[in-house]
Amino acid sequence: MKILLVADQESRYIWDFYDPKRFEDIDFILSAGDLKASYMEFLTTVMRKPLYYIHGNHDTRYLEKPPGGCIDIDGKVVEVKGLRILGLGGSMRYKEGPLQYTEAQMIKRVKKLKKKIEKVGGLDILLTHAPAAGVGDGEDLCHNGFEIFNELVRIYKPSYFFHGHQHLNYNLHAKRLREIDQTKVINGFEYHVIEFEDNQLNYNKKVDPQPNLKKPSRKGKPKVKVYD
Repeated sequence: MKILLVADQESRYIWDFYDPKRFEDIDFILSAGDLKASYMEFLTTVMRKPLYYIHGNHDTRYLEKPPGGCIDIDGKVVEVKGLRILGLGGSMRYKEGPLQYTEAQMIKRVKKLKKKIEKVGGLDILLTHAPAAGVGDGEDLCHNGFEIFNELVRIYKPSYFFHGHQHLNYNLHAKRLREIDQTKVINGFEYHVIEFEDNQLNYNKKVDPQPNLKKPSRKGKPKVKVYD
């Protein structure tokens, strides 16, 4: 199964020079936020594939006029072609306004979805706008990652963790690919095509530990592999 992941910056290669053969075997599209609605509408139209999206911190325009023909999965657990996906948009709160959250507020969002995650037996894909704390995030408050995302990866062990927010074109330390244990972490800046590979790990609440939804933290940073 092939997934087109997009985020943060519209690809001129796709928008201006679209080649249908390049993307003919894509099964569906995921947006990690901060893209023009017109671009998202273009993608789902020309590729004739469903596009599922969450909000970036700059996507306030979606609140009044959502991208047509696209499916909002922000704050939801959905199943797409048999894959269980959790969508959590927005960034760390750095000023007044919507689509920004404190750590405590993001934990509260996760609490509301915990039963649904357990009902479907865990996650295959965690889709967020912001990265996890210490895993490709930035030093300024706006680009800080969320610690609760590390907890979701630790407990539910999704095959993939997709995010955006960290632009690869202006951050010398930003990387496309990382790995936390058996979860592949991918920065979706502009676009990236993923051939889905299942890590074969499922969550069983009867035997597996419960996530820490009070104030998750780790001593030190999670063990992360970085790929150039």
